[in-house]
Amino acid sequence: MPIALLALALGGFGIGLTEFVIAGLLPQVATDFAVDEATAGWLISGYALSVAVGAIGLTAAVTRFNRKHVLTALMVLFIAGNLVSALAGTYEVMLLGRILAALTHGAFFGIGAVVAAGLVVPEKKAGAIAMMFAGLTTANVLGVPLGTLLGQQLGWRSTFWAITVIGVIALVGMATLVPSQPVSADEPGLRHELGAFRSGQVWLSLLVTVLGFGGMFGAFTYIAYTLTQVSGFASATVPWLLVLFGLGLFAGNWAGGRAADRSVPVTLTVVLGALALVMGVFAATASSPVMAVVSLVLMGTFGFATVPGLQMRIMTYAGSAPTLASGANIAAFNVGNAAGAWLGGVTITAGLGYTSTLWDGAALTVGALVVLVAAEHLARRTRRRGAGLHRGTGEQGATAQAPCTVASSAA
Repeated sequence: MPIALLALALGGFGIGLTEFVIAGLLPQVATDFAVDEATAGWLISGYALSVAVGAIGLTAAVTRFNRKHVLTALMVLFIAGNLVSALAGTYEVMLLGRILAALTHGAFFGIGAVVAAGLVVPEKKAGAIAMMFAGLTTANVLGVPLGTLLGQQLGWRSTFWAITVIGVIALVGMATLVPSQPVSADEPGLRHELGAFRSGQVWLSLLVTVLGFGGMFGAFTYIAYTLTQVSGFASATVPWLLVLFGLGLFAGNWAGGRAADRSVPVTLTVVLGALALVMGVFAATASSPVMAVVSLVLMGTFGFATVPGLQMRIMTYAGSAPTLASGANIAAFNVGNAAGAWLGGVTITAGLGYTSTLWDGAALTVGALVVLVAAEHLARRTRRRGAGLHRGTGEQGATAQAPCTVASSAA
């Protein structure tokens, strides 16, 4: 793999750390700024909403610019956001810093996925995307526990100072290692990028992402309650159990990338089916500590094994306009997170218990699998129809097999 992927992964690590570490520091932040838990929670939910906005809006605004320059500019904004958070004297300034950092999140991963795929030969594109997202999974495995520990020992601001330094190192790495990717004069602009959304397959890909990722993270949002109230673990053990979950994420991302390089449809079908099964088993056996640990790791593994394939699928059907569609898929991940968490809250409030979130997650994932199977059936039928038309007219044009043509026909 090109060394430039390491710079992208480091940037992903910093962004992932910014997103997730705040959960462990929220009580300290709330106390410092004298706000209640619900108000402090906006530092998380406000971040997620800003990710969705930036993933589409910011990506759309920079489609005509050199992708390397865009990534470095996004990293500068990310550094500025975390610097604001580290220096914040009021809650409002802290929230502003979080929003600034979040705006870069979706655009960075959306554009970064296109850049990463362009660094390798076609048959290794999904693996390259997985390499970039490895930074995000490593943030869960190592970054969050260490960042939380640092904040507990030296104050929460020290964690944001550390993230700022990571951002600076990633910026230097991208500036020196990532090759320039200028936009040629004849390369399509924003209007062409928007044209990708005329594809029915692009919209179906987004729906699979919302349902599949929403299923896993909806269950994960309340996993601490499941582990302590149902499985019987002490609260002090939860961070270490989450490290195991993070290891599952890391392994799943790596394996999912390798598998998707061989076949995206097969990989997504198998992984989504396995994820739904694991969450169903987890819900049914959560009272067993051993089964809870096994299910937790497998949930992380199969959950994140979907990421490279989901990103590759939408980029494939976007054809020659992958940048904005890639960013939209990052937004879809976050919409899924929010929707899954909301549904889990509804079932808990209704008195269905903490394992209900796992049943919710299994149901959403089954929904994702149904949409995927239907989308693949539609794509195959469209390809056969296109091939038949070309045989009937004697045409042998290669465009009959182009993903963007298939996707547009399926709209």
